[in-house]
Amino acid sequence: MATDEDPKPPSLPPYPEMILTAILALDEKSGSSKSAISKHIEAAHGEQLLPSHASLLAAHLARMTEAGELVFVNNCYLRAGPDAPPPPKRGRGRPPKPKLPLSPAGPRRPRGRPPKPVDPSAPVKVARPRGRPPKNPVGAPAAAGPKRPRGRPPKVRPQFAEVGFV
Repeated sequence: MATDEDPKPPSLPPYPEMILTAILALDEKSGSSKSAISKHIEAAHGEQLLPSHASLLAAHLARMTEAGELVFVNNCYLRAGPDAPPPPKRGRGRPPKPKLPLSPAGPRRPRGRPPKPVDPSAPVKVARPRGRPPKNPVGAPAAAGPKRPRGRPPKVRPQFAEVGFV
């Protein structure tokens, strides 16, 4: 039940609209700082502003800058011109290093130690098979000499000759 005694206060225009009018009113060519925009909005709509005006203004300025409606240069906000491209979006974290263009000489060197140069006059090495040699099949001649056991040989104690008195 609304009474005629409590008239509705005029509604507040949207923040992007208030920001653009403040930039136009202050100085369009050199830009306007955040504090100057805030003071202009407070002077125009002082009693109607919410207590969270500062954080709302900061959020809208950031959103409008990302959208390309405003340009942030030297701590000042400017209206983006029709030919101004939108600013590049940047993700979180450290930006990647710029990639170097490929040289006309060819691709870049691979990582690691370079291979040894090949000498055409050097003798060709025959590759030995890796791993254990195959066991001798039955009937094949065994290797020369007795087969030694695996591991370290046992310690040998020297034997002393008996010493006797004559």
